[in-house]
Amino acid sequence: MPVSEFSLIDRYFAAHGLRRPDVALGIGDDCALLIPPAGCCLAVTLDTLVADVHFFAAADPEGLGHKALAVNLSDLAAMGATPAWATLALTLPRADEDWLGRFCQGLFALADRYGVQLVGGDTTHGPVITITIQAHGFVPPGLALRRDGARPGDGVYVTGTLGDAGLALAAAFGKVGIAAEHESYLRRRLERPEPRIAQGLALRGIASAAIDLSDGLAQDLGHILECSGYGARLEVDGLPRSPALTATLDRDAAMMTALTSGDDYELCFTVPPAGAAQLEAIAATWECRCARIGVIEAEPGLRLVRADGSACHLERLGYDHFG
Repeated sequence: MPVSEFSLIDRYFAAHGLRRPDVALGIGDDCALLIPPAGCCLAVTLDTLVADVHFFAAADPEGLGHKALAVNLSDLAAMGATPAWATLALTLPRADEDWLGRFCQGLFALADRYGVQLVGGDTTHGPVITITIQAHGFVPPGLALRRDGARPGDGVYVTGTLGDAGLALAAAFGKVGIAAEHESYLRRRLERPEPRIAQGLALRGIASAAIDLSDGLAQDLGHILECSGYGARLEVDGLPRSPALTATLDRDAAMMTALTSGDDYELCFTVPPAGAAQLEAIAATWECRCARIGVIEAEPGLRLVRADGSACHLERLGYDHFG
């Protein structure tokens, strides 16, 4: 018997157990009724993933459910926002119950970990799998991590390691071979990115600007520079790279991958010199790395410098949907 739209919603989405006290009415009506906390700003973000554009159509549904939410939570992390609610618009070529069950397993495992309740959305039939999630979070006034606050002298930092997802994607397209010992790690970095929620919250009041790395470090840092009206010098030999990346690519290729490949979903942020010691103390408690990779300068533009002082140049900055 075919699954109807409404039975699909009831079975896979409305029945999930997490219930937040700030949700007066969730899935099942024309609108959700939500109660934002008094005195907080509401942070809202939205991302769309399209089959064979952002993910392989045959990708593991559980990993896809995780990633679809994770990329939105990464945006909230970059703003220093506490996650709260999400809505989902899902387009499917057919109502595959096995696919839906595994997708929801990945989606709700991550949602439960961060206390996110799915409060509404839409399901529809279409030619390719398309997943759109809108996520909502809270941030106290004046404490949001914006892109426009960097100033000359601020250090430039990143969490985690860079280029792993780009390397995994290159391997999937047969452009590079990777050792068996690195396959599981790289696949996880591409398919199950970890949103840096704890890091974003810890950076409130410390970071002067922040962004999450979805389209490549050089391009995304460029958004901070453009919004802030300044430039930066990056020490490219000091970019944090995983053993998988350094074992697979030579020095120059590893550097370019770390600078330009997307899907890392790490945080890039700036911190004034006065906050450097406080950051170091806080970052020592994180489960991920935190590396200082450069400095904000008054002169506009992005300057890439090697350890020996020589300059290097990029042919492209990063991913562009229409480039």
